[in-house]
Amino acid sequence: MNQEVTQTGVRTRQFSILLSATRRGARLARLLTERQLADWRRPSEAAEHIAAELAANAALHGRVPGRDFRLTLTLDAVDTLRIEVTDPRGDRLPRTPDPDGPYTESGRGLLLVAAYADRWGVGEGPAPCKTVWAELALLPDRGAA
Repeated sequence: MNQEVTQTGVRTRQFSILLSATRRGARLARLLTERQLADWRRPSEAAEHIAAELAANAALHGRVPGRDFRLTLTLDAVDTLRIEVTDPRGDRLPRTPDPDGPYTESGRGLLLVAAYADRWGVGEGPAPCKTVWAELALLPDRGAA
């Protein structure tokens, strides 16, 4: 779904798609993020990295056989991009590891999300799902009138 909403002069763009909870689905999430942001003339490697990490986490930790995850991109009028990944495992909340922990072998991807994003978090629902989201400011489109 690709949607553009205008309310009293405020323009919001949204893209949302269901993807398979597989490594292929996670790779596709990154590619679709890159393509959609190019279409909106707001390219961002940081956003691509965030989408890739959140999608990979959904495919690895949020996977339920036969259930997909949803990628949603929302660009508001002040060029803030919100990336959301919703998966069916509301009972498994993400956590960031101690980056200095000597035995930490996974979870470092959320440290990258925290570094790239202006803010990020986790929301509940709809049951039994959870949504992990991140927001970042993008450069304004120089070609816009």
